[in-house]
Amino acid sequence: MISDFNDPELNGKYLGTISSDFVKISDVLKEAAYQVKSRGFSDFPIFPISKEKQPIGQLFLGKEEKNLEWNYYITYIDEFVQRKLVAEDALEDFKKAYKDPDEFCCLFVMDGAFTSFVYIPYPEE
Repeated sequence: MISDFNDPELNGKYLGTISSDFVKISDVLKEAAYQVKSRGFSDFPIFPISKEKQPIGQLFLGKEEKNLEWNYYITYIDEFVQRKLVAEDALEDFKKAYKDPDEFCCLFVMDGAFTSFVYIPYPEE
């Protein structure tokens, strides 16, 4: 389900809660990613997720209002470069590793000191 280069810690500790949220909101995330692309903001939409408030992106779906385990934010790669979370010289590597946003949701999981990009496939229609 989740791509091969995801952190092993992610698989054990986070996958269940992320998957249970994702089932409920995947259609909304897919549409938002489509809008980011179609409106010309970026070809690389990213959804940072965290259980606490955090500064990356704009809050998109709050965990309390949607009965989720994570808060979902929305942004794109430019903000990661501006905040120096992705180095400019690593941008091409990021773009090569980035999966098709029509098929995969790019999450950026943040939990304390743990951070990781995760690609989850959208359910088949």
